[in-house]
Amino acid sequence: MMKNYSGSPPQSNHQSSHHVHFRDQHQHQHQHQHQRHFHKLSSLASLPWRLPLRAYGFCMAALFVFCFASLFYQLNGGPPKVLLDLRQFLGSSTYEDDHGPPVPRVLPFPSQVVYNRVGKCGSRTVVILLRLLAEKHQFNLVSSDIHNKTRLTKYEQVDLMKNISNIPQPFLYTRHVHFLNFTRFKIDEPVYINIIRDPINRFLSNYFFRRFGDWRGEQNHLIRTPQMKDDERYLDINVCILENYPECSNPRVFYIIPYFCGQHPRCREPGPWALERAKQNVMENYLLVGILEELEDVLLLLERLLPHYFTGVVNIYKSPDHRKMGNMTGTVRKHTPTLEALQVLYHRMRYEYEFYNFIRDQFHLMKKKLGLKSEVRPPAYTPTFLRELELRTPEPLDEDEELDNDLEDANNWLIHQ
Repeated sequence: MMKNYSGSPPQSNHQSSHHVHFRDQHQHQHQHQHQRHFHKLSSLASLPWRLPLRAYGFCMAALFVFCFASLFYQLNGGPPKVLLDLRQFLGSSTYEDDHGPPVPRVLPFPSQVVYNRVGKCGSRTVVILLRLLAEKHQFNLVSSDIHNKTRLTKYEQVDLMKNISNIPQPFLYTRHVHFLNFTRFKIDEPVYINIIRDPINRFLSNYFFRRFGDWRGEQNHLIRTPQMKDDERYLDINVCILENYPECSNPRVFYIIPYFCGQHPRCREPGPWALERAKQNVMENYLLVGILEELEDVLLLLERLLPHYFTGVVNIYKSPDHRKMGNMTGTVRKHTPTLEALQVLYHRMRYEYEFYNFIRDQFHLMKKKLGLKSEVRPPAYTPTFLRELELRTPEPLDEDEELDNDLEDANNWLIHQ
């Protein structure tokens, strides 16, 4: 009899029961995980509904702080401490890091101009024009009331240069003063401009005006030279020149060059040293030095070179109202010395004429470079022949400077051929 080894059915039933139990447990775990995942999703879904009030409050507070800080920044001229603390909390990045520094105010170039006007060379006319232009173009015009102190001590030079440098830019400063070397004292050098005229004509205009005034009132000279005695007032100019009166000899006739040479004592001594130094300063520091005989061309060049100061100056200068101002400045009793006296005077002013010719040539070269074509007066000045030129130029006004700088007159122009 064979043994029945039919133990399989009972074993099979046990395994099946275990498999069912494992499956049920796995399903229960899967269901538990699904419920936890659903709970998380439900929590995340409900998050926007639980935080809006807090987020809204935070945003409003941040906006208030930003607006308040911005207003305080503008009113106080700088960022308040609370804004700096906020920037530190948020990080080191600033607006300047992302966008660069704010665009600075664009100033015209040059924005510092000095007109150390030479006495009796039309500066009064230019100053009157500048007063109108300063209001039109919004630059600071400072015209000094000191007319009788052209030479300064070292300390006076420094004080004046510091005062000039502190003028709000753009500015134009004008005064009867010899050239100031800003760089010598480590101060930013401004741009210089100036105007000169024929040396003899400047001398003659001054000589007669001091004695007899102009057409606005012949008694004006009594106010300017009250201590002058009649024998001096009616002194014949030929006698003054030929007999070497101080007023008609060196160093009084050495007048224009010191304005460009500077404050050095040797600048007041007629000679090659002062002449060469004046030329060097013109080439290195002056944007333009014009000549009064061609004043309208001077204004045209200034209009081109410094448009932010001089735009429209020619139209103002040529206007009828402005022209009327020059008609009353003709010097009374002015006459031309003899040829002999003029030759002596020319010889005494030979350095002045060398400088004048140098400036005239540079001025004409500038006109040529800028394409300005205009009538140029005959340039051939020699001491061998002098004659009165039948020519009248505009009658510019001039401010006072010592006893030499009064109202401008240009009745007689001398030319040497």
